Amino acid sequence: MSKEELLSDDFLTVQNGEELNSFLQQLRKRGVEQLLEGELDAHLGYEKHERSGAKNARNGHSKKTIKTTEGELSIDVPRDRESSFSPALVPKRKGIVEGIENVIVSLYAKGMSVSDIEEQIREVYNFDVSPSTISRTQIAFSRRCCLAEQTARTFVSRGLDG
Repeated sequence: MSKEELLSDDFLTVQNGEELNSFLQQLRKRGVEQLLEGELDAHLGYEKHERSGAKNARNGHSKKTIKTTEGELSIDVPRDRESSFSPALVPKRKGIVEGIENVIVSLYAKGMSVSDIEEQIREVYNFDVSPSTISRTQIAFSRRCCLAEQTARTFVSRGLDG
């Protein structure tokens, strides 16, 4: 089915906003899972269902719930036998996609307290983020800023060799 057929009025028949949100959530889920499959293809060096003499191979999927700016999304993340696959799109041991981290930092920078940020994310994105996650995100951001500032100072104070 072509992209044009998928977007036709005959195919996309939603009755209300809830059905539309559900459809978009499924579309997002499938898109993320397809991108992860592509990442695993690149990692293994061959596509799904291709024969390969490599020792490392696909090894099923694991369930993961990620939190995005559009809400929670339950996805199937592909695995490899050697457990060497580390997806860039949804990194291991991270449940929050970068967009939410940016929102947390932005709200914190605007002076909101941790409990206010927690409440705001619950109301806007419809999922819970723990106060410790918010604090860890803010601390990680602060460290990155300090490192960038130190690097800039070192660069500015270096001598010019002629």
